[in-house]
Amino acid sequence: MKFTVSKNELNTALQNVSHAISPNSPQPALRGIRLEAVNDSLLITGSDADVSIFYTMKKDENNHLNVIEEGAILVESRYLNEIVKKIDSDEITAEIIDGALTRFSGNSAQFKINGMRPDDYPAIDFSRPASSVTMNSSDLNLIIEQTAFAASAKETRPVLTGVNFKTADHMLYVTATDSYRLAKKNIPLDTDAEFNVTIPAKSLNEVKATMLNREEEIEIAVSDKKAQFISECMILQTRLLDGGYPETDRLIPKEFSYTLDINRYDLIRAIDRTTFIKNENMTINRLQMTQEEVILTNKSQEIGESHENLAAVFEGEPLDISFSGNYVMDAAKALKGENIRISFTGDMKPFILTSPEDDSVMQLVLPVRTYN
Repeated sequence: MKFTVSKNELNTALQNVSHAISPNSPQPALRGIRLEAVNDSLLITGSDADVSIFYTMKKDENNHLNVIEEGAILVESRYLNEIVKKIDSDEITAEIIDGALTRFSGNSAQFKINGMRPDDYPAIDFSRPASSVTMNSSDLNLIIEQTAFAASAKETRPVLTGVNFKTADHMLYVTATDSYRLAKKNIPLDTDAEFNVTIPAKSLNEVKATMLNREEEIEIAVSDKKAQFISECMILQTRLLDGGYPETDRLIPKEFSYTLDINRYDLIRAIDRTTFIKNENMTINRLQMTQEEVILTNKSQEIGESHENLAAVFEGEPLDISFSGNYVMDAAKALKGENIRISFTGDMKPFILTSPEDDSVMQLVLPVRTYN
């Protein structure tokens, strides 16, 4: 194997692929990045067995790729990334010089690194599933931003650490919940594809970090075992979470007795001002609402208390409700627009946050019982 390539283009590709690599993996091969030069293309693969990334760099005027001799090598990712970052030239030459010993050079600097046999790399099936939908990268980015944060961080119920993607009747329903809050977004589709899969939130965050930084079309292809996010030059493949996703629609109230209309930024800032006041390491806020005033408080015997009158419009009988401040703040941040509406059914029943500017997304939060 021997090729030359633009340092910047190679560095960008390696940074993307490295998102799929666990540097402390017990399998040496999975700590490596597989490079294969073939047919005027450089194929770069990284995986931690849960998430795999396959990057294709085809020769063009930007990357200056020149495949001199076809072949493949496996190089530990931390060494390869350091070499590429520190070589002080615009182009890098890589070649296997003896067995798995590989030389990377540019200008006067050169590094010889002991690689691994490419055959030691696990076989990863990147074949494309038949069922798929396509959307703009900015739309997918927004879906992830507005839902993935609500997935559970605890492994006690593994399926809740993921985000459910379900299609039906030309709609895509995306849902995440940790049992205490819920985020749901609905997106119209122009395809008949039907699937119901749960994708790890961690994998979606990797999609966001690696694939959604420029405007392009992203294809989401799914089977009963895996999901692929496919762009022009990259495939990010992830395993799915086993187990049926809970029927969350029954948790969402259909009728409301109270509404609170408030500036979204005012609410976020008001809660943020109280986050240092914690009870058992949680920020618990209390909203006392009448048509005359809306008061946000936070109280801790150990720390102290806060009290703030909010500029808001409340409709309904007086209501007193407590909740996790961080959950409501996260939900408000995930919505768009200047103003939001919070709709309540009672002091100990779930309430929802919505934006008048975007009816495709809904955030639900469960209240907290307090003894004020």
